[in-house]
Amino acid sequence: MNCWNWALTSLVSLAALLTTAPVAQADTTICQPFGATTIQGRYVVQNNRWGTNATQCIAVTDSGFRITQADGSVPTNGAPKSYPSVYNGCHYTNCSPGTKLPAQLSTVSTAPTSISYNYVNDAAYNASYDIWLDPTPRTDGVNRTEIMIWFNKVGSVQPIGSPVGTATVAGREWQVWSGNNGSNDVLSFVAPSAITNWTFDVMDFARQAVSRGLAQNNWYLTSVQAGFEPWQNGAGLAVTSFSSTVDTGSSGDPGSPGGSTACKVAYSTNAWQGGFTADVTITNSGSSPVSGWKLAFTLPSGQRITNAWNANLSGVSGAVTASNVAHNGEVASGGQATFGFQGTSSGTFSKPSGFSLNGTACTTV
Repeated sequence: MNCWNWALTSLVSLAALLTTAPVAQADTTICQPFGATTIQGRYVVQNNRWGTNATQCIAVTDSGFRITQADGSVPTNGAPKSYPSVYNGCHYTNCSPGTKLPAQLSTVSTAPTSISYNYVNDAAYNASYDIWLDPTPRTDGVNRTEIMIWFNKVGSVQPIGSPVGTATVAGREWQVWSGNNGSNDVLSFVAPSAITNWTFDVMDFARQAVSRGLAQNNWYLTSVQAGFEPWQNGAGLAVTSFSSTVDTGSSGDPGSPGGSTACKVAYSTNAWQGGFTADVTITNSGSSPVSGWKLAFTLPSGQRITNAWNANLSGVSGAVTASNVAHNGEVASGGQATFGFQGTSSGTFSKPSGFSLNGTACTTV
């Protein structure tokens, strides 16, 4: 299912069809409306045709899928006809092999992902990466909040709701839309021009939902999905590669920031009319060293970062994540890492209300 969820009743009755997916061979063809299979022993590819009775077929490869037949069309001012996609996590009781999802947001340090698309022009569609969040670790049905990342759109299609501004997330500028489709909240980030491939951290977008009041840190990330929502045609659209990893921060997780994340943060500012600087000191108060860090916080309304030093930033307003650079990624027990930034401000100046290091809340000093 995708953000529209208008076919929810019929999909629930078909949940049994999604429970055990066979393993795909190269170029396995799926034409069943809710047919699914697995690739690489870790992801599920689904045809997920629910908005029309016309035939849709996908050819599943070792690294993704291609739409080979996409009959029928639906009006572009309503729901799309399908959401063929590849995912990590759980979708209507069908969980991908070995997934760590659902996982509570507060326990996820990073969730790196990579996606590559092939586009066509003789269709009406979006290329959408979906992130699903829910207050409970549910593996079936519709989640409370859906985040959609529109990598591309062709034709007169638009997200649920209405535009609410722009934001910089994971180093890119996006037009932001917010709304509700009657079943769940939808927060959409629309790229100003087509993105064919990208590697990013899913948590940068999850933190945006938290900062906008559409999720909380004790909610669960249940699945991430990448595919297409076609309204008209769509043959030739393809996901050529997909990867997704969820690092919960434990020492046994490959790729996750290592060591204890018990921490203290000192946030010192110098503010003037229209601007400010901030110096941030992270203290590792745990018993083990930290190898690689990400500090997440939310800037108060009206503040925007213009430049920074000793850290790489994802986001410059609202939800921000600062990560280490080469020379300050190792923080011994009792040691410190420092960075800073300069920004603009409007209205009454205030400081962020809290900080989390590698997914764990810090004490503010």
